[in-house]
Amino acid sequence: MKKITLLFLSILTISCSLKQTQTFLNSGNYDVAINRAVEALQKNKTAKGKQDYIYILEEAFAKANERDLDRINLLKKENNPANYEQIFTIYNQLKNRQEKIKPLLPLSFIKENRIAKFNLVDYNEKLILSKKELSNYLYNNAQSLLKSNNKMDFRKAYDDLQYLLELNGNYENATTLLDQALAKGTDYVYVYTKNETGMVIPERLQNDLLDFSTYGLNDTWTVYNSNKQKNIAYDYGMIVNFRQINISPEQIREKQFIKEKQIKDGTTTLLDTNGNVVKDSLGNPIKVDKMKDIRIDIYEFTQNKSCQITAKVDYIDFKNNQLIDAFPISSEFIFDYIYATYNGDKRACEESYYHYFDKRAVPFPTNEQMIYDTGEDLKAKLKNIIINNKFRR
Repeated sequence: MKKITLLFLSILTISCSLKQTQTFLNSGNYDVAINRAVEALQKNKTAKGKQDYIYILEEAFAKANERDLDRINLLKKENNPANYEQIFTIYNQLKNRQEKIKPLLPLSFIKENRIAKFNLVDYNEKLILSKKELSNYLYNNAQSLLKSNNKMDFRKAYDDLQYLLELNGNYENATTLLDQALAKGTDYVYVYTKNETGMVIPERLQNDLLDFSTYGLNDTWTVYNSNKQKNIAYDYGMIVNFRQINISPEQIREKQFIKEKQIKDGTTTLLDTNGNVVKDSLGNPIKVDKMKDIRIDIYEFTQNKSCQITAKVDYIDFKNNQLIDAFPISSEFIFDYIYATYNGDKRACEESYYHYFDKRAVPFPTNEQMIYDTGEDLKAKLKNIIINNKFRR
C-alpha cells in the first residue's frame, strides 16, 4: 500500500510539473519553459514519460529564437547606435540557449520515429561584430559625455567605460578616461565644526567626528574632507554646529535597605511534643535541618553625572552658498556608578549583588571626558544622517 501511495504521488508531481511547463510555453515565457524541460530531461531523457517535455522544448526553442531574431532585425532597422547593447545581449542569449540544450541532443520522438528539430546556428561572428559595435559606441559616447559640464554626465560616462572595460580589458585609453570620469563626477564635501556653546569642545572629539575613514561610508561619488585641499573645488559643505552643552552637577545618592533570610545552620535531633527523641523504623534518631535567621543592612551609593549635547548639521551648496537642509541631533551620556557597604551577614542578599561590596568610590569624570563620551553617540547619529540624506538626490 505504501509503495502504491508513493508511486501515485510521484506521478502526480510529474503531471503538475508538466502542466506548469506547458503553461509557461503557452503564455510566451519560452525560456522558463526551456529551463524546466531541460531540467526534466537531464535524468533519463529516453523515458516514455519524458516525451511531452521534448515536444515542449522543441516548440519553445523555435519560438524563443524566432522572437529574438525578429527583435534584432527591428533594432537594426532603427539604425540607432543606442541599440547596440541590446543587440549584443540578445545574441548572447541566443548562443547561451543553444549551449543549454546541446548536452541533451539528440532527442527522439518514439511514436513519430524522428529526431527533434533544433536549428543550431553559429552566432560567433555576429557576436564579435555586435561586441565591436557596442564597444565603439560606449567609447564614443563616454568621450562625448566627458565634454559636458554636468557631473551626472560624467557618472554616465564612468558606467559606460566600466562596461566597456568588462567587454574589452585593454580598449584604447579607456582606463585613463575612466579615472577622469570618476574625478569629474565626484562630489567633494568640506566638513567642519562650529562651536556656539560657549564651552570648550575637546579637540579629540572634533577629530573623531571629522575622521570619515572610521564611518565605513562606501560612496563612489562622494569624498569628505575635514582638511581643506587647495587643489579641490568643493561642491558642498557639511557643518556640525554645536549649539548647547549641558552638564549636570556631580551627585552622590545614598540608599539604605535591609535584607533578611533563613539559612541552614547545621542539624538537630527531632523531638516529639514530650521532648523525646523521634526515631526511624530502624531505631536511629531522626535528624532535621536547623534554621537560622540572618540579616544585612546595606548602604548603597550611586555616583551620577550626565552630559547632553545638542547640535545641528547643515548641508550647504557652495555653488550658490544656499542652505540645502538642516538636521538637529542630540546625544546624552550618563555616568552611573554604584558601590555599597554593609553591616551584618551578606548571605542575606543575592549573590549577584556581592560585587557592589568590592567597589569603592571613584573620581567623577571630568567635564571634558563627559563631553567626549557623549560624542560617541553623536558620531553614530551623524553617520546615520549622512547615510540617509545624500547631497545629490
